[in-house]
Amino acid sequence: MTKMLYMDDSYLKEFDATILDVKEDKLIILDQTAFYPTGGGQQNDTGILKRKDANGNDEEFKVINVTKSENGALHEVDKPGLAIGDKIRGVIDWERRYAHMKAHTAAHVSSAILYKKFGVLISGNQLYEDKFRMDFNLENFDKNIFTSLIETTNEDIKRARKVKTYYLSREEAMKIPGIIKLAGTAPPNVDTLRIVEIEGLDIEADGGTHVHNTSEIGRLEFESAENKGKGRKRVTIRIV
Repeated sequence: MTKMLYMDDSYLKEFDATILDVKEDKLIILDQTAFYPTGGGQQNDTGILKRKDANGNDEEFKVINVTKSENGALHEVDKPGLAIGDKIRGVIDWERRYAHMKAHTAAHVSSAILYKKFGVLISGNQLYEDKFRMDFNLENFDKNIFTSLIETTNEDIKRARKVKTYYLSREEAMKIPGIIKLAGTAPPNVDTLRIVEIEGLDIEADGGTHVHNTSEIGRLEFESAENKGKGRKRVTIRIV
């Protein structure tokens, strides 16, 4: 089972690992990884896996996709050549990772504010490097709700709230109101849940990567609002 290093340190840019398995020549399973696999609305990390060749020089394999698997994470590289037992050095595309971290934390701040004000839940979301999109189970479509949300979120970001991650037993976590903010879902069927807390604002079960402080996010701008149907209103927010 792959140890997911990003769960404890989202700022980890490089790591050492051993290849446990190779599937179809280019799908790599590692004993541990800092690469985030696509999931929860957050896109996968990219980067490289480096291995020493027979002459001691670094041979690079580009990581072009990372997905979840039964064993943890499946790293798709751009060419064959890696083998079981190889020692590698993983290097994350940090600019892409950090952009996703800011977007993910910004989404948590925004959804927490809307949850506190209206009691609504997220019904879908997608994070990008320069923006994020969220669907909410609002009944009535009102663009002003979302423009006001962005203004309030920007003001809250200036408070520079600390963001921390820790673990709670499932039983203890499920006692916290709003611990799950995605409508119609339940947390993974595990005994221990990873918690992301934005101090003084939000506590949520979450497996993604986040910044240490909301001041790192920057400023948000309204891009669009759409009525996607009954109980599904979409807002897209840019990060500038």
